[in-house]
This record gives sequence, structure tokens and C-alpha cells, in this order.
Amino acid sequence: MKIVITGGHHTSALPVIKILQTDYSDVEIVWFGHKYSAAGDKNPTLEYREITALGIPFYHIHAGKFYKTYNLVRLAKIPFSLAQCFFLLIKIKPRLILSFGGYVSVPVVIAGYLLRIRSVIHEQTVVAGWANRVAAKFAGKILVSWERSKKYFPAHKTTLVGLPLRQAIYEVRTNNFVVDNNLPYVYVTTGKIGSHIMNSVVGECLADLLAFTNVVHQCGDNSVFNDFDYLTHVYAPVSDSAGKFFLRKFVFADEIGEAFAKASVVVSRSGAHITAELVALAKPCILIPIPWTSHNEQYENALVLQDAGLGKILPEQGLTPKKLVEAIKQFLDLVKTGPPVQAVSSKAAPDPARLIVKELLLA
Repeated sequence: MKIVITGGHHTSALPVIKILQTDYSDVEIVWFGHKYSAAGDKNPTLEYREITALGIPFYHIHAGKFYKTYNLVRLAKIPFSLAQCFFLLIKIKPRLILSFGGYVSVPVVIAGYLLRIRSVIHEQTVVAGWANRVAAKFAGKILVSWERSKKYFPAHKTTLVGLPLRQAIYEVRTNNFVVDNNLPYVYVTTGKIGSHIMNSVVGECLADLLAFTNVVHQCGDNSVFNDFDYLTHVYAPVSDSAGKFFLRKFVFADEIGEAFAKASVVVSRSGAHITAELVALAKPCILIPIPWTSHNEQYENALVLQDAGLGKILPEQGLTPKKLVEAIKQFLDLVKTGPPVQAVSSKAAPDPARLIVKELLLA
């Protein structure tokens, strides 16, 4: 049985894929996604690297996206991507489509609907994104991560399953971030695409940060901005600071458990997966939401953690090196005194990945 899996949140798909590959030998998976994160970027996405590493055929979809400002090239991609998906699905002949949101998934689900291929979609965020709201009209089944998300979809085909998380976040498999000081660790993660704004701000205040912390920094791999090279250059003259700096383009499964375990505070965007992982680990965090996400979903994700006393929102607008340093210092002081953290839960069953597999195979 062939299943096409697609979506902008491949991290959710990985635990599901592991179950399908391990327990269902008759299932053949094909992936529709993005090989590159942006126009002009020559480096493959983390999505492409991790999916192809599993031996899964990967088809790059030239999907268009609606923005607040119109761009004829982007708009032209919308009908092109629909036609591309239509003919790919005819060629591959899958029985099912499993979508994990993002604009790349919309033409896949619509083309599947036209070809009478049943789709199951999974929503990761608290506030349903534009892509899944559109795709839901053509999907046979909708799975959500949060109780609060159910209101965005038709009740008769919506089920709460939770958000699949990487097992690796709970396991310390390495000891690579070793220091000879007693300073706290701060883990800065800018997501699989990376954030040029966050990387730039950290670079400008790196010397100040290393005066009182050790920093583990995941910066992404974007060939347009080359932030990895920039941060490497910035660190060179301050490498004898009290704190140590550990720079990674990506923190893979082997190191992610160590990065989280050692971090007193995490500085991050507030996408669906990182916020869910921070909740699961009860990890204090400073969150910098992307301001242009659909329906301000990253801010809503961050607000859940801030209301629980686990996180602090630091808006990108007006973000400066001084503000970031001050926020980290203040939050480290709060962590020392043990801030009250309320329970944050999706109220879903404990094994979302298996629930998704069950719902998929029943579709």
C-alpha cells in the first residue's frame, strides 16, 4: 500500500514514519515537500535531509503561497503546483495521503480529492493555519493536537490525537557540550530554516552573553545569509570568554537531548513543535514569535507558555542585542528561584504517533 506524506511540519511525521516502517512492511511511503527553504537558497532543507536519509522517495513540490503582498511569480506557482501534484499522484497511485499542514500540502490534498484519493490531515498549532483550513474542505479526516484547535474544523470528522514528539528530546546520548566553568547554559534554536534576525542579534551580543553563560546555538543552513560563517567569525575574537560557544547548523537527534538537558533557558521561535517540546520538558524559555505567521499562530503558541509561567514573549519588533541580554539575565534569575509553572496539556492520549497511524489506516 502506497501512502503519500506531505506537509511543512516534517518533524511531526518522523515518529509516524518510524512506526509505519517498523510495524507495517506492506506500506510504501512517498514524500511530497520542499527541497529548498527559499528562492536562491542552494542548501537542501533539513526536511529533505532527514526524509531521504530514511530511504523515502522525495518529490519537490513547487507550491505557491499567499502573502499579504502580491507576487506574480508566487501566485503563478499555485496552479502549477496543483497540476504537478495531480500528475504525480496519477503516476504514483497512492491509496492515502497524510498531510502535516503548511502551504506545500494544499495542492497535494486538493489534487487527491479530484482523483478520489482520501486524505487525512494533522494540525499541529493551537490556532489552525490557513493551509489546513483550506485543505480540511477536501480531507476525509482531520486530526488535531490541541483541544482548543477542534473549533476550527467540522466536528463530525475531527479527532484529538495530540502532537507526535521526537523520543530523542528525552534521551541524553552525547556529552559534546563540555565546559570547565560553572556558568549556566542557554540553548538558542532558530528552527530548521534558521532566523537571520535572531542569528544577527545573538552575534551582536555574543561577547556579553559569554560573560555569564555558555551558549549552544543552532543557526540553520541558509546559503543566502551564511549565518554559520558569520557567527563563527564573531566568536573567534571572544573565544577566551568565561563562557563557551557551541555552534551548530542543526542539532540532530544525537545531540538534542543533551542540548535541552543542559539548558537552563531556551531562546527560540514559537512554532508548534518547539513549544510542545518545551511543554513536555517543562523547560523555561524566551520566545520570539515570527510576526507574519498565519493568524498570528506563533504568538498564540507562545502565549500558552507565558500564561503558564513557563515562557516569556520577546517580540521581534524592536528586538535589540541589549533587550535579549537583559531578558536572558532576568529569566536566569527567575529560574534560580523556581518560577511557578502550571500544567500545560493538549489533553490527548500519551502516544499521538500511534493514534495517527491508527486513524490513517482506518481512513
